[in-house]
Amino acid sequence: MNPGITIIGLGPGDSQLWSQLAAEQLRQADEVYVYTPHPSLPDIPGQLRTITPPKDQAQSPDARFRYISAKIVRLAQRKASLIVAVPGHPRLDDPVTPHLCAEADTAGLPVTIVAGLSYFEALMTSLNLTETHNLQLAEAYKIASLYHPPLEPDRAAIVKNIADRPTATQVKQTLLNAYPEKLHVTLIHNPGTLTESMWAGPLYEFDSHVQLSPPAFLYLPADTAHSGFSTFQQTIAHLRAPDGCPWDQKQTHQTLRPHLLEETYEVLETIDANDPEALAEELGDLLLQIVLHTQIATDTHEFKMGTLIDHINRKMLRRHPHVFGNVSVNHVDDVKANWETIKKAEKAAKGQVDDNASALDGVPKALPALAEALAISKKAVRVGFEWPDVEGVLDKINEEAREVAEATEPSHLESEVGDLLFCIVNLARWQNIDPESALRATNARFTRRFKQMESLAAAEGQRLQDMTLPEMDKLWDKAKALLAAQKQ
Repeated sequence: MNPGITIIGLGPGDSQLWSQLAAEQLRQADEVYVYTPHPSLPDIPGQLRTITPPKDQAQSPDARFRYISAKIVRLAQRKASLIVAVPGHPRLDDPVTPHLCAEADTAGLPVTIVAGLSYFEALMTSLNLTETHNLQLAEAYKIASLYHPPLEPDRAAIVKNIADRPTATQVKQTLLNAYPEKLHVTLIHNPGTLTESMWAGPLYEFDSHVQLSPPAFLYLPADTAHSGFSTFQQTIAHLRAPDGCPWDQKQTHQTLRPHLLEETYEVLETIDANDPEALAEELGDLLLQIVLHTQIATDTHEFKMGTLIDHINRKMLRRHPHVFGNVSVNHVDDVKANWETIKKAEKAAKGQVDDNASALDGVPKALPALAEALAISKKAVRVGFEWPDVEGVLDKINEEAREVAEATEPSHLESEVGDLLFCIVNLARWQNIDPESALRATNARFTRRFKQMESLAAAEGQRLQDMTLPEMDKLWDKAKALLAAQKQ
């Protein structure tokens, strides 16, 4: 027997699938440690010793795996050699093996792996798969612990070792964050054995078909209706390559600047229109700009996609300590206060603290005027420059309206109109209304009503420019009524 710990793979089924080396070592062993059920365990001649974590150590898969690993290492430190038998191939199928190898290495114990036929080969046969170069593999307990699966939907995937229905339900919820609920999937129990069974149906149903005896494996075919992010990056990289598109090849950050702004406004338009289908399309166009900018940066050795994703991901982790740390919050205002405190700490760490800095610094210069006014107003409020109540804002609006009426010089009038608009932005802030969105909605509403007026006038054989103002007022009221009735 090998010194230290020997981990033997039992393959996916009965003892006929043992490798010759595995069979030889198992038949020579006086005792074999196991921690997972397997159909070939009755064929092991030596005494089986089962390691079962106590309930307080089995609350999570990782805790269970750590307990088993630590237990085996402690036993191995008292024996010249110790044999552990696991399903399938130790490195491909057993989630405990990585923990056990790490624990043994720390303890200075050698580990010998005796390979076994893996479940992967059995699954390939059961599913009649012929290509594996794009196949993704994921552990069920890992998927179950996430909110979004680390899988590309346009590539086939296998979720391994689904132990029970609660785990299956958690896996399903995570997968549904990336996959359509009606994706046709296949669930396989005990692949490569005489008791193998298979179920096929929509993703949203699969967890109700998980049997109580593991192992179970879920096969997700490539979803041809949805592209993965890597696939999209490949498309853009190709467009920028020497054999790509002449237009894309010539673009720079500066030449794309107007397109980025245009696509942003088109996204806002679909949000205002409450059109999810159009929103998905326009967000895709906006994403194109981000990926194209990033590919330009990659080509010019500025940064890569991983850089910007890592930057924003780390920022979200830092700025949400109430989610990813041990900070407690009671209200959304606490979240905002923490956010500002963390931002200041980040700037200090970068040496960006300026004793002469203004409370109004940091407002993007390219913002539309209403959005800029709102950002300035919010920053001023943080240092206490604020009306005590909304009545103060309304009084200021009335005051500015009077000054507009009294202004005579064009430059003075422009200034007073600007003051009035700024006060109205503050009123919107007090009422938790985004002034930019409010005005865009009003613009859209006015446009719909005006076009309805034009249609009503045309139906009467008239043109608006030939009508009197009272006549147009009547048409306006009629247009409002018609549009209101259409919404009911």
